[in-house]
Amino acid sequence: MNEPAEPIITDCIAAITPTVCALMHVPAPHHSVCGPIDRVIAAARSVCGDAPVDRCLVYAPDAIGLHLCEDYASLFEEVARHALLAVELNAVFPPKTPVCFASMFTGVMPEVHGIRTYERPVLTCDTIFDALIRAGKSPAIVAAAGASVDLIFRNRAMDYFTERDDESVTLRVEELLASGSHDFILAYHSEYDDMLHLTSPRSEKAIHAAEHHVASFCRLARAVETNWSDCRRAILFTPDHGAHVDPATGKGAHGENIPEDMQVRHYFGFGCPRR
Repeated sequence: MNEPAEPIITDCIAAITPTVCALMHVPAPHHSVCGPIDRVIAAARSVCGDAPVDRCLVYAPDAIGLHLCEDYASLFEEVARHALLAVELNAVFPPKTPVCFASMFTGVMPEVHGIRTYERPVLTCDTIFDALIRAGKSPAIVAAAGASVDLIFRNRAMDYFTERDDESVTLRVEELLASGSHDFILAYHSEYDDMLHLTSPRSEKAIHAAEHHVASFCRLARAVETNWSDCRRAILFTPDHGAHVDPATGKGAHGENIPEDMQVRHYFGFGCPRR
């Protein structure tokens, strides 16, 4: 008797890698346990047909959870203006930044990629970046110095842009979009996560930081429309996890198996060449 097939996971942030690979017609990384998110593939086909997405920008703000999106719905309507499809997903456990982004960009669970706590080794398993390179694509990562995203995907034949802060990341991504030199760009911002740990997830400083993330995403979305107008394109808004208030400190934290930490909302937008 044949063994039953393992279920295909599509409701987890690890599904982002196979989804992007499917959009770009690139074979997914080895050992990926996730399938592409059907709703995203269908939305892309409704805009671009069956042709592959030529270029993709992934904007990854740290710690923007589903509950924040719901509590400040009018703010995130700005994101939806550029990325109409919203999909609710679960983080991997524990919902810590390097754990989550490792799964998001490998398509595997923490027990496979090996980052299971707040540690930041260079991943040796197959990643979305390896898959893109094998397919002849030119990926790039843009993140502030010392960020997990800047560290754990090193040692690939691709471009890494290590910047001073979030605004410097945005400026660099705008330059890359204008140059047309890359097919896939991952841009990471951390201000909201920084502020929630210093204060709390709904403090004035934290909400201002979330507003900055939304403004940066919209700014980059406009740059994508301007600079990638001659190709089939995708833009994603993909946070890693959410956050809660630590009752012991009154400050923001994350890492628990609770909805506030584990639930996120990702946004997807697509465009085709102008006629």
